[in-house]
Amino acid sequence: MMKLIVSLVFAAVLSSCATKVAFTEKIRTEFDLTEAKMRQVQFYTSRAIVLERSNDKQVTATTGRDGDLVVSSTASSERIVIPANRPCIFEKIEEDGSIAIRFELGAGRYLKFKQRPNTASDRFYLVADWRDGKGELDYGGAVYYAVSGSSSAYLLVKLKQWKRNKRNDRVVKGMKVN
Repeated sequence: MMKLIVSLVFAAVLSSCATKVAFTEKIRTEFDLTEAKMRQVQFYTSRAIVLERSNDKQVTATTGRDGDLVVSSTASSERIVIPANRPCIFEKIEEDGSIAIRFELGAGRYLKFKQRPNTASDRFYLVADWRDGKGELDYGGAVYYAVSGSSSAYLLVKLKQWKRNKRNDRVVKGMKVN
């Protein structure tokens, strides 16, 4: 009897496990995901997204105390890394149909994902202006460049296969001849 109970609990746990799948228009339609419903969905990234930006170098030439010429330059760079499978939330649907996804708090700190035209897949990929292996995009009011590997990042959602089986067992007593 104990083995039966353990087996049933184990089967229930296995049947309710969630797997991450690509977020597609088919899923959006099948689950009737309006903007309000999408705010309740946990999204994830399929792969790492790396954003980089750097400010121009400022070069200043001066004469030092010893009569030496001194050239000083400064440069600043910033890099934002969003690891693969990072949880993120829905922000809004843009006018062009892209989905704005937020990874952190702050004005304008979201990335856009959209289906790519002329592809067999209807996944929602990272949106950027891709040129020479880098994708220019706006993040938090500043211009960043997504590195080339980020171009294949798309949205994931957890999909639970919930299957409930109801089974009635009974043992018959049998019959004897009179």
